[in-house]
Amino acid sequence: MNEKRVEVVLEIEQQAQAIVEAARREAEAVPLQAEHEAQALLAQARAAAEDQARALLAHAEPVEQSGHILSQAEETVRKSEVVALTYFDRAVAYVLAQVAGRG
Repeated sequence: MNEKRVEVVLEIEQQAQAIVEAARREAEAVPLQAEHEAQALLAQARAAAEDQARALLAHAEPVEQSGHILSQAEETVRKSEVVALTYFDRAVAYVLAQVAGRG
């Protein structure tokens, strides 16, 4: 009877270890995924801002107006980068909370 209980305990420990390993793998994957998503958002925002700037520049006559349009496009890119980095920071905080057992 004791041998049966030992087997049950060992099986439970193996299951617990498997769960811990799965959680660890998932926690390691989340920051990478968040970084990829943030990079994709940045690239998308840059491309959109550059397209918008090119379109506006093509229709703009005065040079000073072109500079203003370009600075607006650059500001749009900077804002998009801040948003993307915010999501990345949130993802990292989430992973750290999960790994620390607070999630």
